Amino acid sequence: MINEPDIVFRTKGLTKSYRSAAGEVQALRGVDFQAARGEFIVILGPSGSGKSTFLNIVGGLDTATSGEAWFKDHRLTALDARGLTQYRRDHVGFVFQFYNLVPSLTARENVALVTEIARNPMSPEAALALVGLTDRADHFPAQLSGGEQQRVAIARAIAKNPDVLLCDEPTGALDSATGIRVLEVLTEVNRRIGATTLVITHNAAIRDIADRVLRFADGRIVEETVNASRKAPADVSW
Repeated sequence: MINEPDIVFRTKGLTKSYRSAAGEVQALRGVDFQAARGEFIVILGPSGSGKSTFLNIVGGLDTATSGEAWFKDHRLTALDARGLTQYRRDHVGFVFQFYNLVPSLTARENVALVTEIARNPMSPEAALALVGLTDRADHFPAQLSGGEQQRVAIARAIAKNPDVLLCDEPTGALDSATGIRVLEVLTEVNRRIGATTLVITHNAAIRDIADRVLRFADGRIVEETVNASRKAPADVSW
């Protein structure tokens, strides 16, 4: 059981349905969830199981059909579009499978896009140092490897000093060696800035680096595992 003051996220009865050409699609079917401050959670499940929809709702990118979602004492499911934008800006860092860097900007300038609008940002240089890219700050995305581009994307996400870091398939486009390096960065950032971190992945081996593992299927959390100890990313067998 998580102590109440330490709860960062909680959802109750969270549902999401979509209209499609084939009829109504139930993406989430009553998800109950809690996450603590600083926790590192890996979310597993096949495509279409609801994990990305869930991440998008707690991240303020999407809205629920019914149920409740809370970030600390903010009821996300009661916020309008402007309120959700403010929530994302002030509290959430996102990392996706594709890096979404601006090609005409250097690594430093890509990170500065976030620091210029954040409430309490670290400097772009500090964020790039955290992900081990101090010497690549003045390089453009085309001059960086895939792994380096993803690390710039992580630096951009953490530069606002977010309360939560939400990662959707952050190693999905990377080979295993590069993916391990990215996971090392995520675990180090989680440790250093204390952001509650949720990582969606198809790679079940990554479960060993988490405090807790959730498995989604058919719009529900069907399994939850607490790891007695966490492995280092370098010790994970891919």
